[in-house]
Amino acid sequence: MSSTPEPPGAARLGSGTGSLDRYGATRGQIDALIAAMGEPPYRAHQLWDGLWSRRARLADLTDVPAALRDQLETALPEALVERARSIADDELTVKWLWECVSGGAQVETVLMRYPERDASRGRATVCVSSQAGCAMACTFCATGQAGFERHLSTSEIVEQVLRASHETPQRVSNVVFMGMGEPLANYDAVWASVERLHGDLGLSARHLTISTVGVVPGIRRLAAERLPVTLAVSIHAPFDEIRSTIVPLNRRYPIAELLDAAREFAAAKGRRITFEYTMLEGVNDTDECARALAALLRRFSSTGAHVNLIPYNQTAGLVARASSGDTIERFASQLIAGGVNATIRRNRGVSIDAACGQLRWRERDGAEAETGVASPSRRPSVRMAP
Repeated sequence: MSSTPEPPGAARLGSGTGSLDRYGATRGQIDALIAAMGEPPYRAHQLWDGLWSRRARLADLTDVPAALRDQLETALPEALVERARSIADDELTVKWLWECVSGGAQVETVLMRYPERDASRGRATVCVSSQAGCAMACTFCATGQAGFERHLSTSEIVEQVLRASHETPQRVSNVVFMGMGEPLANYDAVWASVERLHGDLGLSARHLTISTVGVVPGIRRLAAERLPVTLAVSIHAPFDEIRSTIVPLNRRYPIAELLDAAREFAAAKGRRITFEYTMLEGVNDTDECARALAALLRRFSSTGAHVNLIPYNQTAGLVARASSGDTIERFASQLIAGGVNATIRRNRGVSIDAACGQLRWRERDGAEAETGVASPSRRPSVRMAP
């Protein structure tokens, strides 16, 4: 498989240690490393093919001599260390809490499997984090309330996909940037990871979804990129007054400006945009909100818009409350009656705290209970106005 061109500063791609990371090293760097180890060039091909085309663990590359594998474990370290894992009762959803080797920040990844009758068939989706923490401070989000720590590197993002792919017989075909952090606030590393997932891992650009809470300049940059990725916009309310209360970024980029940028993206790519809408009881789930949202999104008539209604995954410590099932069904019906396609997301992993930031929050709660010391990154929740 051909590799992507080496990005600027590729020699330091990775966890920030100055050495190569296993999933940050480019093909050229792998070639150079193998040559420096005194190995024949075909070993570089075996290593690259095993890690990327076969998506195998380094330890499982039996065509590579065991002694060389042992050397590579040190020469090409992983950027993430597993700290916790939760598996849903049906075993179709797995969530990891990783600790970054560089600096110790913690991030989360979710694997969602969709098998057919034959367990080795079907597909799998990986939801990746792009930042440790998040500066957007959305009031219903555990990650946003924990605050921002740092951006993830390209290799830290890509490694989440490869490490998750090792745990499923289904081939990972979709990656969604919907985990911890705002992807468009870490644009360069996120786009470099898109290029690697597409060029080196062979994923279709249309199966790579970038979700944003409304970073308008980032949406416009995406519109000009060569790869037609999928865009998901977390809109959450049709009125600026409500949206600014639950999504503080709206004060900087109000709804009209956000939708202008979304239409620019849709026109450039010819792609339907998904609008994510988390249903919050008494906040954004009224009939008036449904009618107003339909009126706003009918303007996407050329490419169409799809609304994904998300039942809120309750988080301890936050005061947001989930809308009832009946309310969500009614909201969806009103959108459809208003001419906008809408579906209700079937939440995966509720029993294992699979919503963004929940596993990290739970693990820190446990640590605080044992030590009696509160984590400095914990903040009190922000109360939402009705």
